Amino acid sequence: MIGLESPDDAAIWRLSDEQAIVVTTDFFTPVVDTPYEYGAIAAANSLSDVYAMGGRPFLALNIAALPDNLPPEVSSEILRGGAEKAREAGVVIAGGHTVKDKEPKYGLVAIGFVHPQKIISKSGLKPGDILVLTKPLGAGVTTTALKQEKAEAAHVTEAIEWMSRLNKSASELAVEFGVRGGTDITGFGFLGHAAEMMEASDVALHIDFSKVPFLSGARSYSERGIFPGGAFDNKGHFENLVEFSEDLNEPAQMLLFDPQTSGGLLFGVAAENLDAFMNRAAEVGQPVWVIGNVQPGRRIKVR
Repeated sequence: MIGLESPDDAAIWRLSDEQAIVVTTDFFTPVVDTPYEYGAIAAANSLSDVYAMGGRPFLALNIAALPDNLPPEVSSEILRGGAEKAREAGVVIAGGHTVKDKEPKYGLVAIGFVHPQKIISKSGLKPGDILVLTKPLGAGVTTTALKQEKAEAAHVTEAIEWMSRLNKSASELAVEFGVRGGTDITGFGFLGHAAEMMEASDVALHIDFSKVPFLSGARSYSERGIFPGGAFDNKGHFENLVEFSEDLNEPAQMLLFDPQTSGGLLFGVAAENLDAFMNRAAEVGQPVWVIGNVQPGRRIKVR
């Protein structure tokens, strides 16, 4: 149903009229200093692609590349972090594969189920939809500040908490309200993934910058020019699709290109369902920010 021709987050294969299988993989180098949190974040990030498609993950395989000289207590903590995050998601890690590498890399092959009529895709946005985001932005600048030894401990703790958070309840909420257009915000940054949705859905996205949530330290790090290299790559690739208002300075603009690790989900909710959607989100304790809307056209406008 969904494969190489689509920009979506996972492949989907129909098994029957009632069930399709979702398959994806992701892995990366450490973004934090603590092995357990690194493993948990990597697992949450890998599972996120299943959630972004409206699926329910149930099975996973470890993918690990580890140096010969990495102490066993470090590698075991990475795997424990991934295993416990998978258990929280109701997912069984049934095995995996490890190779040698100079720098640690860890993630999962994640497999889930989705109803063929309830798939959430990047092509599912409709004019009139309201755009909502389920996690704050700023993980890239915060972890870069950590690598440069310029980050405040409280900001790192906050970033770890959000990156470790599963997108499970956000996905379930979207499925409950019949959302059809969505994605997760990861390496291409907010505007990169928004641009993929814009092009796939053939619509225009209007974003209210003042409504976009950010981690506590993100604005201050951006003002100091602390950005990962990927932010500049994203800007170079996607900026021609974006129109910024003149009152947004370069650090503010760059925050929207900041690559995220295990970021939130971006959905288009039908306007008539928004109040009920937000009320239900409050009931289940799922953070949600309304950040813009979908209109006819083919452009991203940030005001």
